[in-house]
Amino acid sequence: MDKLLEFIRSIYVVVVFILLEVAALSYYARSNAYTQARLLTRSNQVVGGVQGLFTSVRTFWQLGAENRRLTEQIIALEEELTAYREAEAEGRLRLLADTMRRLPYYYSTARVTTSSINRTRNFVTIDRGSKMGVETGMALLAANGAMVGHIVSVSKNYAVALTILNPQFQASGKLSHNPDYYGSIRWEGGDYRYVTMDELSKYADIHVGDKVISTGFSDYFPADIPIGEVESFQLNETGTYYTVRVRLAADMSSLSNVILARNPNSPELKGLEAKLKKRYQ
Repeated sequence: MDKLLEFIRSIYVVVVFILLEVAALSYYARSNAYTQARLLTRSNQVVGGVQGLFTSVRTFWQLGAENRRLTEQIIALEEELTAYREAEAEGRLRLLADTMRRLPYYYSTARVTTSSINRTRNFVTIDRGSKMGVETGMALLAANGAMVGHIVSVSKNYAVALTILNPQFQASGKLSHNPDYYGSIRWEGGDYRYVTMDELSKYADIHVGDKVISTGFSDYFPADIPIGEVESFQLNETGTYYTVRVRLAADMSSLSNVILARNPNSPELKGLEAKLKKRYQ
């Protein structure tokens, strides 16, 4: 007991000093709105720096997997290049070029700075903003081309995407081998590796392991973007449609390099839809 009292006596000056500093800072922080704004800005800078450090460390440990993915993409590109060379030799290159010009989506890349998977509503922040041509409504894909989310907010140098792990996310999916039937994609919370596809017709030929891809009905996503594969399925109580458990193709826990897809016709389409809604409501 004497040693404890002696220890407290030796450090009480430091403890009192720390408590007084905390009280002073707390009083200072509540003094006026300007002070609160300055402290909030400083704290955000500190938090951003720490998050950037952790992102750098995480990226370093993921270099092996990134290199493997890059190697696979290089192989795929080499195969495409071989096909273009063959087309050029056969005089079909002009036809291929005309086809490429008609493709409705433009693609670019970005790096994830922060992301979440264990919240009720999950988002991803990337290091590209309006200065780099990023706009709201652009699709966000994983490095393997799988569906991740879409951009909902843009600043000069950064952008935030609402991810598939968010109840507000909306998309539709179909079976790759049976595209005549489709359902709506939603996340029910809980496990970040799975989503649900609802309202898939009972006439759909479905099996465990089937690939689920995007329909192209969305304003955000091109058709045939990988979503995941069928983990399990069951008919609803009335026996009219399937509820499907889908294992995501994108690893939402380790997003690093991502792909942005922009439909240049999206503003025109949205403007037309807005006019129609206004006219017929």
